[in-house]
Amino acid sequence: MENGQYVNTILERLGRRYGRDLTTGLIHHGMTELFVAVFLSPQCTDKQVNKVTPALFDRYRRFDDYAKADLRELNGYLSGLNYYKTKARNLKRSAAIITGRFGGRVPDTLGELMELPGVGRKVANVVLNVWYKRDEGIAVDTHCARVSRRLGLSRRADPHKIEADLMRKVPKDEWGKISNLFIALGRDVCKARARQCYGCVLNDICPSSNVRRR
Repeated sequence: MENGQYVNTILERLGRRYGRDLTTGLIHHGMTELFVAVFLSPQCTDKQVNKVTPALFDRYRRFDDYAKADLRELNGYLSGLNYYKTKARNLKRSAAIITGRFGGRVPDTLGELMELPGVGRKVANVVLNVWYKRDEGIAVDTHCARVSRRLGLSRRADPHKIEADLMRKVPKDEWGKISNLFIALGRDVCKARARQCYGCVLNDICPSSNVRRR
């Protein structure tokens, strides 16, 4: 199967299985909450983030609130997350920049987003895709990275290099979708330690499948 056909088959089957309108599992209402939830998500599960954000969002409603927050208090709200002290410090700094330089509006380009302290390509790509409906890249988390390697779309370990491989092989209008589809597959059956190939809709074409066919 040629690469283009292979990728299209993957997208078509996963779309049928998990839906074509998947979006982030981070609970949010509005631009500020989306940015903050995605900002806090690296090295954490969506469940972990969703557990701390209700109280956080009730206390801090605007970027100006985060910019003026007492750092010790902000640490307390984020203490259930990995690297919470670093995230609190960078969130406060980023909020100040968004308030001062961008008038309280989250930047809408990859370059401007990545100038914010604590914002990497994954965070920037999710914000652009979910809020602005734009795709300048592909958000590669642990699920997306694992599925990409198992499907033979990349052999690399570094998320940035996996993203580059996917961007070369996947049509641009599918960049935002493929990340969410790979995350859904990774959470469902293509798990890190106990993959369930018999329940996977790609088990007949995946080079890593443990399903043996005659």
